[in-house]
Amino acid sequence: MRGWLESEWQRRGGGALLLLPFALLFALAVRVRRELYRRGWLGAWRAPVPVIVVGNVTVGGTGKTPLVIAIVERLRAHGWNPGVVARGYGRVPPREQDPLGVVRVLPDVATPEHFGDEPVLIARRCRVPVYISPDRVAATRALLEADPEVNAIVSDDGLQHYALARDIEIAVVDGERRFGNALPLPAGPLREPIARLAQAHAVVVNGASDVALPNASRFTMRLAHERFISLTTGEERAPPELALALRGRRVAAIAGIGHPQRFFDHLASLGIRGEAHAFPDHHLYHSRDLRLPGAEAILMTEKDAVKCAGIADARMWFMRIDAVLPREFDEFLLTRLANLRRKADGSEAP
Repeated sequence: MRGWLESEWQRRGGGALLLLPFALLFALAVRVRRELYRRGWLGAWRAPVPVIVVGNVTVGGTGKTPLVIAIVERLRAHGWNPGVVARGYGRVPPREQDPLGVVRVLPDVATPEHFGDEPVLIARRCRVPVYISPDRVAATRALLEADPEVNAIVSDDGLQHYALARDIEIAVVDGERRFGNALPLPAGPLREPIARLAQAHAVVVNGASDVALPNASRFTMRLAHERFISLTTGEERAPPELALALRGRRVAAIAGIGHPQRFFDHLASLGIRGEAHAFPDHHLYHSRDLRLPGAEAILMTEKDAVKCAGIADARMWFMRIDAVLPREFDEFLLTRLANLRRKADGSEAP
């Protein structure tokens, strides 16, 4: 069902038209809710530290997680002590845990099934405080109380969570799929209208530079610096080295991300071709998913790897990549933060 719906989101066919009345109701509810926050009739809590929200106006993977990791790394490199809050999509809370409760993601013990794949990945890569909850305000409060040294919050996928006031809004756009049929949910992939991008402080386009946007502050992001890491030994290989080693061998590629084909196409661009196996976003893998008889090597994304570590065998490698952003993005981010810091000190407004 989800696969059919996502295919309908890329065109204005019969399925999308059938769902259009529901889409109009959804768009109206979104507009009313945003207006209530804008007018102050619904209150937003402002943290005592700068809050950077990374999100999108569409459903599905656009590259938010690599961008969040890149922002955290840049902040740390420039003397900031960031923390991350997220929802934890796809997780199944333990029976004794309140499903709406706030939980800290401990990188060495947290499991994706209980904490969500993306928060676990961020915690392991960045080694900063990461808290999850559907209530971003509660997560931020808990983080700052437990880690008072944190002086900046990055909210992963928080564009529509207006209860948490934000100082910097960064929207991510998939440069390949863009906005699909440009219709609201459920007839299309839009959580909010495309015009909403004009209100963000910046738009980051993942993988393309010719996307028409209603926002002048735009930056292009690409995913690069690929390396493959064995799930069982930690051995690391460069793409050309692994491609050579796999020549003539049966290779399978798996991906449970928002846009699996992007991963498969990227492997092909690196000279690695295999049988593609796409799974739903946030899929929790079982050993039966990975049997893949006849496959001599199984390649996956890093997001998949955090869910496969406990059932991995020697055939499995994951691809680690980094988000590459222009120098102008760093200048934009650090300048806004410096201005916010000066405003907090009472010396200058941003």
